[in-house]
Amino acid sequence: MTEEHRQWLTRQPNLALSKQLGIVAWILTAAVLILVALMREIKIPLPEGVSFSFLPPFHAAVNAVAAVVLIGALVAVKKGKIEWHKKFILAAMALSILFLLSYVAYHFTSNEIKYGDVNLDGIVDATEKAAVAGMRPVYLLLLITHITLAGISLPFILFTFIAGWTNRFAAHRRLARWVFPVWLYVAITGPICYWMLRPFYP
Repeated sequence: MTEEHRQWLTRQPNLALSKQLGIVAWILTAAVLILVALMREIKIPLPEGVSFSFLPPFHAAVNAVAAVVLIGALVAVKKGKIEWHKKFILAAMALSILFLLSYVAYHFTSNEIKYGDVNLDGIVDATEKAAVAGMRPVYLLLLITHITLAGISLPFILFTFIAGWTNRFAAHRRLARWVFPVWLYVAITGPICYWMLRPFYP
């Protein structure tokens, strides 16, 4: 354990702030889940000539960077570099917020693209066509686990962050042991799902 790590562990927990932020976390989680449910039903037309078609690859890029940042956070804390761990986690949180805002904006204004929405006539090679079609179960498995774990993990990511922010280090470590790999899985599978869905975009 480094001296920096020891100094962090001597900080007193702020239980009052933790409780207040916990309430905020539940409110944010509820708001996000409501928005995600509504964006499947409500479509807001964009002005003529305006398109958000550039956002799906942007989402994939943001998720990919978030995955790299999360790995950086893990390496930093393993080495006892707590300030760097904190910076990496703040960056990961900022990237997640950016992704969420952009994702909601896209789905409120654009029709959802599904795997197999268009035919594969543009793919001449029969073997390649069969390979793309045969990957549908893999895509659906990744997509379903990605979406499900993203929704389930959201409040716990916030609780883990709050525990660290308010110096409740035992709770932070206990939560992070399972929250971190789930968060990393969601960040990694996002770009993979986009890459697999890419042939079906207009």
